[in-house]
Amino acid sequence: MPTLIVNGKSYTLDVEPAMPLLWAIRGEIGLTGTKYGCGIAQCGACTVHIDGKVVRSCVTPVSSAAGKQITTIEGIGTAEKPHPVQVAWAKEDVPQCGYCQSGQVMAAVALLKQKPNPTDEDINTITNICRCGTYVRVRRAIHEAAKA
Repeated sequence: MPTLIVNGKSYTLDVEPAMPLLWAIRGEIGLTGTKYGCGIAQCGACTVHIDGKVVRSCVTPVSSAAGKQITTIEGIGTAEKPHPVQVAWAKEDVPQCGYCQSGQVMAAVALLKQKPNPTDEDINTITNICRCGTYVRVRRAIHEAAKA
């Protein structure tokens, strides 16, 4: 039985080691902020951090995440103290439908950890897909969060 450490809390799950991490997070642990989009690691709606690195959880088996630090959208801020990226997202009115936004935010948080003052070219390395096309607002929000 794999043990997952999600947002600082330990969960021992009775699941198959090959189960996608996304389904363990959503179905077994009950954190539904991480979304299912494509199931083939292309869209990024399922983005989480494992040991600080961006990972597409829809294709990551539970076995490869066991014992590592997993951070989901629920783990980066609270309603009382949101993460600077979440503040910038709201300020720049980024979401339209909002479905991809947890993955977009997680990708932006990771980028800002690597590059605290990213260029537009750096931001272009984020490969998460937004069907609504809010990329201009995403860029503005990341630059705004970089100032925080």
